[in-house]
Amino acid sequence: MNTVTLYRPVGPVELQRIRERNNLGFPPRLPEQPFFYPVCTVEYAEQIARDWNTQAGGIGFVTQFDVAQAFLANYQVHRVGASQHREYWIPAEDLPAFNQAIVGSIRVIRRFETRKQAPVVSVHG
Repeated sequence: MNTVTLYRPVGPVELQRIRERNNLGFPPRLPEQPFFYPVCTVEYAEQIARDWNTQAGGIGFVTQFDVAQAFLANYQVHRVGASQHREYWIPAEDLPAFNQAIVGSIRVIRRFETRKQAPVVSVHG
């Protein structure tokens, strides 16, 4: 099976909800969140985790996961800024099918923390 590696920056609450699913899927979207946005590059995910998630909750994580290419063929990649700012827009109602298309588990590959105004990064394997 051909897969595509994607990334998602998350805060501690979303990471806990992923862990509650044994790292096999993402939690349902909130009513005010009509789309799920997995991103295409680790650089973009790191930027969001470092610059946004740490500001909101002091800590941000980058998750990495593989998705069946056949599933993603139904969706377009959207460029939302610079060349590395590419993401999929998965409608919230399609998230259960997206979760089923994840091959393997969701892995945490980066952790960013804000300490004294300076983000700190650590790598998890």
